[in-house]
Parts: sequence; C-alpha cells; structure tokens
Amino acid sequence: MLYYLFEYLEKEYQLPGAGLFQFQTFRAAMAVLLSLLLATVYGKRIILFLKHKQIGETVRDLGLEGQKQKTGTPTMGGLIIIMSTLIPVLLFADITNIYVILLIVTILWMGIIGFVDDYIKIFRKNKKGLKGRFKVIGQVVLGLIVGATLYFHPEVTMRERTNTIITEQYRVEKIKGEDIKSTMTTVPFFKNNELDYSNLISWVGENATSYAWLIFIPIVILIVTAVSNGANLTDGIDGLAAGSSAIIVLTLGIFAWVSGNIIFSEYLDIMYIPKAGELLVFIAAFVGSLVGFLWYNAFPAQVFMGDTGSLTIGGVIAVIALIVRKELLIPILCGIFFAESISVMLQVGYFKYTKNKSGEGKRIFLMAPLHHHYQKKGYHESKIVTRFWIVGILLAIITIVTLKVR
Repeated sequence: MLYYLFEYLEKEYQLPGAGLFQFQTFRAAMAVLLSLLLATVYGKRIILFLKHKQIGETVRDLGLEGQKQKTGTPTMGGLIIIMSTLIPVLLFADITNIYVILLIVTILWMGIIGFVDDYIKIFRKNKKGLKGRFKVIGQVVLGLIVGATLYFHPEVTMRERTNTIITEQYRVEKIKGEDIKSTMTTVPFFKNNELDYSNLISWVGENATSYAWLIFIPIVILIVTAVSNGANLTDGIDGLAAGSSAIIVLTLGIFAWVSGNIIFSEYLDIMYIPKAGELLVFIAAFVGSLVGFLWYNAFPAQVFMGDTGSLTIGGVIAVIALIVRKELLIPILCGIFFAESISVMLQVGYFKYTKNKSGEGKRIFLMAPLHHHYQKKGYHESKIVTRFWIVGILLAIITIVTLKVR
C-alpha cells in the first residue's frame, strides 16, 4: 500500500524522498524492521491471549528430559509469524507481482491447514490432529496451484541466454534477448548447470515438450509436500525449526536478489528472472518474523509455533526455492529438514522390516526424528539446537558457493 502511495506522490508531486520506495533494498529493510517489531511487541500480546484462552500444548510422554515442564505452553504461535510477515508485505511490497501473490496464497493456505490441525488437537482433545490424508491433500492442492501458476502464468518468465552489455559504471547499456516461458532450473555443481524439465519428456515425440506440465507440476507437488513435512518434523525442540528456517530463508533471499538483478545475474552467469527481485521484500519480512518469534521460542520456550507455523514455514521455503529455480538445491540448503525426514523414514522402514523378518522390530536411532535421538543420548536441547544451527549455516554457505562452483 505504501509502495503505491509513494509512487503516486513521486509522480504527481515530486515529493522529496518518495523515490526511496522504488528501491527494493530500502523496502526490504523497512519490512524486516517492522516484522521484527510486530513479532516481538505484539507477539507478547498474542502469547498472553493464548494463555488466557488456555490454548496450551499437550505433550506426549516420550521419556525425554524436561518434557513434562512444557505441558501447557501456549501453542499456535505460528499466528505470530503469519501476522508479522503479511502486514509488512502488504505495506511495502508490490502486491500485483505474481510471485508476491503466490507467496501470500501459500502462507495463508498452509497457515489454515496448520491452524485446523492445531485446533483439532487443542479444542477437540484429539492428539493426532487433522488426519494425515487431509494434510497431504491440502499440500497437494497447494502444489497444484503453485505448479500451474509457475507453468502457465504469462508473467512467470526468464531471460533467454544472450549477451548483456554493462558499462564500467555498472549500468545496463543494452539488453539482448527476450523474456521467455521456460521450465529451466539450476543443477548445482555442473558446468552447464541448467536443466529443462521439458527435456525429460522430449523422447515421446516432437510436440511432447508442450506437455511438460505433466512432469513439472508433479515435481512441484512433491517438493511442496516434502519440504512442508520436513519443517513440521523439525519442530520438536525449542528454537530448532525457527532458527534453521531463518538461515534457509535468508539464503534464498540472496538467490532471489541476484536472480532478480540483471547485473548480478550476468556477472555470476546465472539465469535472470524478471520480477523475482520483489521477493526480497517478502523474504525480509519473513526472516524478521522468524527471528522475532525466536525471541519467545528459544529455550525455555514461552510459545510453540504448532503446525500453524511449521507447515507454513515449509510451504513458503519450497515455493521461494521453486520461484528462483533453485529447488534442486533443497537437499543441501534444507539439509536439516532432509535429515529429520530421512531419520523418520529409516526408523519406521527398518522397524517394519525387522519385525516382519524376525518378529521383533529393531531401531536404527534411539528415537526419531533425529533431534530426539540426541536428546536420548543425554545432550541438552540447547546444545542440540545450536549445533544444528551451525550445520545449517555450513550448508547455507555450501549452497551459496554453488553460484560459482560448477
């Protein structure tokens, strides 16, 4: 809203300073400050409201140290993250931008699914919450919306590979090439590091590439579902999901910035994605809300995000990665989520296999997801969280390095 107001004031009245709002970096800085303020100041009020309404966590007895003390801690704290993100985005972002619209839809859609799940757990006293198949259906529908939008919407384009002339003053003098529809994505660590999903179906025939959506949309659905579930599994101890997600989203912000800037994309020899730079404002607001939420979620947690927050975080991360065409970097960048998910799959799979084979189920880990394994080994949850953050930072650095290592 303020973006359009100051655009109007600059054009009609040449108001001094109004032009600042045309700079994405300025609006991103304002967004992160406002989201931090909202999450820390008004977040406290939301926590008090949740306490007043007795919206507290019912903790299952898993035999973990300090677990019983967490019973009754307010949950649904994901509402803080959603509120603190959307308000700065609506104020400072260009909300006609297709990528911003897609992320607003994502945060609301996944927030509703998570909210319903938390509501059933708390008010219906059903510890299982929303049935798994309904969660998956919601994630699949979102993946379908995102995939169809990215494939069919005319404003979702990339600049075809041609020369761009940049002067010594770092100004774009001449741009050769057109904005084209493409299902191109980035493949890390390879010299010719671009893959066109349409090539996966080209063997069918000459006109097969026009049906590339049959490959592209299911891949999008898989990524959205996998990342949102990974974030949900990671949300098991104080500060782990919020801190790890802030590192991931900040890294994706760097990718959005360079991919949406023709000078940086030319210098780094990566694909230029028109209009992707506006993502920077949304990402800044999202990072600010995560860090602000972490103020209350760090050990000992005063509030839990619940599925309202964890599913939303995973969905947003997946969609940002897809927009900047870095989804194949997710196993590296979201390595914490990936490890948590794999630990659960291995644990369940191995238990069932050994039970069918010998009649007695055996386990690989002391407990899954992975962070509970380390709790069982006697590590304090603060140490586990800090070490997971360190690993997350290392993975983020490796991900950024892929910009030049091919």
